[in-house]
Amino acid sequence: MTFAPPPETAAWRHLDARTGFEVVYFRPQHGGHRIEGCTTAVEEGVTWAVDYVIDVDPSWTTRRAEITGRSAAGSRRTTLEADGTGRWRVDGAPAPHLDGCLDVDLESSAMTNAFPVHRLRLAVGAGSPVPAAYVRAADLTVERLDQQHYARIADDGPHRRYDYAAPVFGFACRLVYDESGLVLDYPGLAVRVL
Repeated sequence: MTFAPPPETAAWRHLDARTGFEVVYFRPQHGGHRIEGCTTAVEEGVTWAVDYVIDVDPSWTTRRAEITGRSAAGSRRTTLEADGTGRWRVDGAPAPHLDGCLDVDLESSAMTNAFPVHRLRLAVGAGSPVPAAYVRAADLTVERLDQQHYARIADDGPHRRYDYAAPVFGFACRLVYDESGLVLDYPGLAVRVL
C-alpha cells in the first residue's frame, strides 16, 4: 500500500474533547519530512498552545521532535531524539521508558496519528500494536503510551479506514484517512478542514 505525498499544509478543527484548531506544514527533508505545526485549544476551561517541529525519516519513523507549550502557567520546551530503532533521548538524557517506540504522539495533535499508518502500511485485515512516546499538551510530560492498536479495515472509496484503540484511556474509534494518509475524521477529537 502506498500513500500520495502529503499536501503542503493541512488543518483540523478540534471537537468535543476540546475547542481548538491545528495547522501543519509539510516540507520534504532528506527523503523524509519536516512537519511544522501549531495547536491551540481550550480544554476544561484551560487554554494552551503547542508548537512542534517533527522530523520523520523516509519510513515516517520519528527521528526528532521539538515541542514548545504555552499556557497561563508559563512556557515549556522539550526535545525528543530517536535513533530510528526504538531508543530515545528526552532533553539530551536517555529515556529507557520509551524503548521500542518508533512514533511520537502529541496529545494536542490529530496529525501525529499519520505516523504509524504510514510506517506500518497495513494491508486490509491486518493490525498492529503501536507503543508511542506520548507528549501531554498541558505540561509536555513525555510518557510511554502502550496498548495503542491500529487495525486496517476495508477502504471506503479513496478513504482508508482504521479501527483505533487506546485502552489506557478507555477509548476506541474508527479513524478515516485521506489518500495522503492524514486523518480526515477522528471521532470525539478532530475533523479535517483543509
